[in-house]
Parts: sequence; structure tokens; C-alpha cells
Amino acid sequence: MSLLDNKIISYLSKFDANPFLVKIKDEEYVIGNGEPSFVIKFNKIPDIKELMKSTSLALGEAYMRGDIEIEGDLYSALDKFLGQMDKFVTDKKALKNIIFSSTNKKNQFKEVRQHYDIGNDFYKLWLDDTMNYSCAYFKNDTDTLYQAQLNKTDYILKKLYLKENMTLLDIGCGWGFLLIQAAKKYKVKGLGITLSEEQYNKFNERIKEEGLEDYLKVEIMDYRDLSKSGLQFDRIVSVGMLEHVGRDNYDIFLKNVDSVLKQSGLFLLHYISAKKEHPGDAWIKKYIFPGGVVPSLREIINLSAEYNFSTLDVENLRRHYNKTLLLWDKNFREHIKEVEQMFDKEFVRMWDLYLCACAASFNNGIIDLHQILWSKGINNDLPLVRWY
Repeated sequence: MSLLDNKIISYLSKFDANPFLVKIKDEEYVIGNGEPSFVIKFNKIPDIKELMKSTSLALGEAYMRGDIEIEGDLYSALDKFLGQMDKFVTDKKALKNIIFSSTNKKNQFKEVRQHYDIGNDFYKLWLDDTMNYSCAYFKNDTDTLYQAQLNKTDYILKKLYLKENMTLLDIGCGWGFLLIQAAKKYKVKGLGITLSEEQYNKFNERIKEEGLEDYLKVEIMDYRDLSKSGLQFDRIVSVGMLEHVGRDNYDIFLKNVDSVLKQSGLFLLHYISAKKEHPGDAWIKKYIFPGGVVPSLREIINLSAEYNFSTLDVENLRRHYNKTLLLWDKNFREHIKEVEQMFDKEFVRMWDLYLCACAASFNNGIIDLHQILWSKGINNDLPLVRWY
């Protein structure tokens, strides 16, 4: 064994909860005890200094380049390996520009567009026809991704207890499916706000296609501008947007929600959460969600009390997101050739890794998906039991 080989085996030896086989050239090494559950092949050994700076970044970049290959199913290997993320190394000081990026408007505008403006044609390849890019809701084992996204949207709208002519704000509205359904089923007047130009353009197209110009409107707007908008809403929803706000801005976010929500109005927040406060994963923040931070459940609940938000319900949909991501990855893999033509092989490996790693993270409980329902102050007009 060469010195370099010895160093990588020594580094990997701490990840021994699930045995795996390491292949380097013609040599094989077993990490852990028992029959290996997956195989990692090193075509090139990562820089040990980079591994000591960030386990996630060094291994992630090595996989993107093809320096590392997984023999067999990528998700299955990650599901075994990522359960040990508490053993990962992250040098926050060395990675401060990635881990702690600016949360000002200009930078966050740029970061959001870096992810969501990749192109509508790209997202269409692997999302379903609803173009929902958030956790689906599987009421039945046989539900397709499309049906599960319909379920999720319907579930959220039922939780909001909508009535005809109510006003609904969607903060981070994506491609607009939730508001379109709300307008069609409940005859509400809705506003969607986003920072993504691609989403803004597509949502406008959908509004016209559905003939909903009298009911819906979409604007490119930062949530921080809500407080000076002069608008008021009966209901507010935000799905998968809080992860882009940043820990320093949670209070500002809730303050702006409070400023436009009518007394006794309902607010549903759907977001990826964590048990404890953490700055985020270096690889995800560099390549997938620049500036992204996963809030803890407790910090958001704690802050909500400062705005007299009464917590009506908290629900964990973690396992639903695992299933959603696996179906997204299945769709993605079916269109790999098209994605490679749009981008390149490194992008394909990166996106596949992202989807599988996230699915594994949800399966291992590293992250959760919570829906929180609040009323602004007391609302005694709601049914006594869960109406949804």
C-alpha cells in the first residue's frame, strides 16, 4: 500500500458503521466489519488536505470529476454512508465564504437565480406536469409523483381553510401551481412572489393559459419589500422558500409576513428543517443551493411567538420527501442524455449526487420536512377538530 493509499484508508476507517469495500487500482480494502454493503472505486485519490477541510466538498467534487465511482446503486451507498455525517469534517474558518455568504438582497437575488434559473426546459425533464419542486404527499403506496403533488397542493389548500373571495399570498411561488389550484377550486384572489425570472415568465404563461387573469398575479419581489407594499391578505403560504432566507433574516421574514397578514389570518410554512441549528453543508452550498440554510424547528417556533402567531399544527413529512426525491432521480436518470446535451457530464454527476444525497439525508433523519400552520392571534372561527 502506498503512503497516499494508506492515508485515504485511514481517513475512511472512521466511517465503519456500515461495512464497505474500497478499490484502489488493483487493491481492495474493507472498512468496517462484515459483508460490504457497497463499493467505492478510487480512480484518483482526493487531496488529503482538502478532505481535512471538508469531507463533503472533497468527496463530492471527486465524484463529480469521476475520480470516485460507486459500483451499484448510488442512493443505496449514500444511504449507508451519510448516516454518519456527524463524523464529517468541516473547517468553517477556511470555508467561511461558502458557509457564511452574505444575506443582503443583492447577493440573495443572485443566489436564488443561480439555482432556479438554470432553465425551465431542464426542470420540465424530471419534475412532473405540476412543476412542483417541493415535497409531495403520498396518500397511497400506488400514488404517482403527479398524483402525490396534487395531494400535497390540495392538502395545503385545505389546511388554509380557504373561502371564495379570500386573498392568498404565496411567498416563493415557484411556477405557480398552488395558486392556480387555489383560484380554480376556491375562487380566491392570489399573488405569487418570486426572485426567479424563469419562474415568473412561466407562471405568467400559465395564468393566461388557464384564463385566470382576474384572479392571479405574479411579481418579482423580495419578501423584505412586503412590509412597505401596503397589501393585506387573508391567507399566506410559503413552500420551500425559507431555506433561502438565512439565519440572520428569520426574524425579518416573519416580521414581513406579520405586516401583510390580516388579524386571525392563517399562515402555512412548509420547509426543510433540522433538529439543531447548523450553517449547512459545504458541497450543497457551493454547487446546488448557494447561501442555503436549513432552519431548526425550534428556532422558527420560538420566533413565531414574538409575532403573536398561534401554532395550530406542526406536521413532519420527512419520509414523503425521501420518496419524492427518489422519483425525481428516477426521472432525471431517464433523461440523462438530454441533460448532458444541455450541460455536461460533470453537471449530470453533480445533479444525480444532489438528488440521491438529499434522499439519503431524509431517510436517515439528518433533515426533516415540516409544515407549520399558524393563525395571527386567536381564530375561534375554525372547526374544533382538524378540518383537513
